[in-house]
Amino acid sequence: MENQEIKNSRAVLVALCHNSADMVETEKSLDELTRLLDTAGGDVFARLIQNKDTPDVRTVIGSGKVKELKEICVGNEIDLVIFDGDLSPSQIRNLEDELDGASVIDRSMLILDIFALHATTGEGKLQVELAQLKYTAPRLIGKGNELSRLGGGIGTRGPGETKLESDKRHMKRRIAALEAELEVLEKNRMTMRASRDRSGIPKVAIVGYTNAGKSTLLNRLTDAGILAEDKLFATLDPTTRKYSLPSGENILLTDTVGFIRKLPHHLVKAFKSTLDEAVYADILVVLADVSDEEYPAQLRVTREILGELGAADKPTVYVFNKCDRGVAAPVASVINTDSEHHVMLSAKEGDGVETLVELLDRILHEGKTRAVFVIPNAEQGALSTLYKNATVEDVEYGATAVTVTAIVDAKVRGMMKKYDICPPKKEEY
Repeated sequence: MENQEIKNSRAVLVALCHNSADMVETEKSLDELTRLLDTAGGDVFARLIQNKDTPDVRTVIGSGKVKELKEICVGNEIDLVIFDGDLSPSQIRNLEDELDGASVIDRSMLILDIFALHATTGEGKLQVELAQLKYTAPRLIGKGNELSRLGGGIGTRGPGETKLESDKRHMKRRIAALEAELEVLEKNRMTMRASRDRSGIPKVAIVGYTNAGKSTLLNRLTDAGILAEDKLFATLDPTTRKYSLPSGENILLTDTVGFIRKLPHHLVKAFKSTLDEAVYADILVVLADVSDEEYPAQLRVTREILGELGAADKPTVYVFNKCDRGVAAPVASVINTDSEHHVMLSAKEGDGVETLVELLDRILHEGKTRAVFVIPNAEQGALSTLYKNATVEDVEYGATAVTVTAIVDAKVRGMMKKYDICPPKKEEY
């Protein structure tokens, strides 16, 4: 499909509902699938829900619903059907055989399409291509034209499509080559992270559900100038900017890829280096669109994914964004107000941003003190410990020793006590 055809594509969305109690959640998931399709450039013609305890092995939905779906597609010249869940290669093949011409994709393929649309860096494009090859290509084999469907269209576009061949051996070689390229880029990223660690500048990752306003917040704070649209996954590649807190200390703020319901495991794996920005951060800023009635569920998804990444125990500030549009549900119902930091703000209008900045400054320095360490030249490995675990303010090299002034917490101060020449102060830094 050409891009203009993609924009004009009409699709039928299909979901399986296991019981009546799940109907509300099924409708909400289809609402989100509608927004995903809109982001990809298509329009919803109809939604079809099958009430069925277990999915049909051949076609997910029952034969009666398949017939109804075919009548909708043929009668209205619909060329795209999207299932709100993952399909096996045989299910896609069986459904397309039954539907006489309509293409069938699943939720993951649609998300991959959006990722391909929004990837701008070389690494992002490689990650998308690898994810598409590993997930999409096996689902396209056996259609007679082998991988010919990778020529374009919602659920099939991507930066590596022109490189694909029908030969499976070539596909495997391409996957191996992509993995090798990404491994090199990952090593470069780790080198950059190590450099940031040595600089002693604290790292703050802005995370949250897609379209919560992460890019808008980073633009508000740093004039980063990154794309901020009212679309899902408008930002895919991470952006890092330096920011000076009121105390004068610098931090590194990173905007990250958004989370979403049913985020496919293979996508988490493919974008591990991007998502690891949250893992390596010193503080997390978790954004939620408080004007969206679904924000409590979205916040729950965000917490679950952070847990899967191993980043759930970091110091966290919950930012309830877009409060200028109204609050859909009480904040007290989704966080522990006694122990969890939170801020109400509007990144677009700027309201509450100063409160967030002051809170970050306070959290960063909780329990920290300024200390001076004298490290003998023969033991300068201890200096690396400070660069890695503290904020180094000043270094003076002498004939026999290095004198270092740094902001440290109790743990690091204990580690460095043999070099510490300043008694600990009772007051916090």
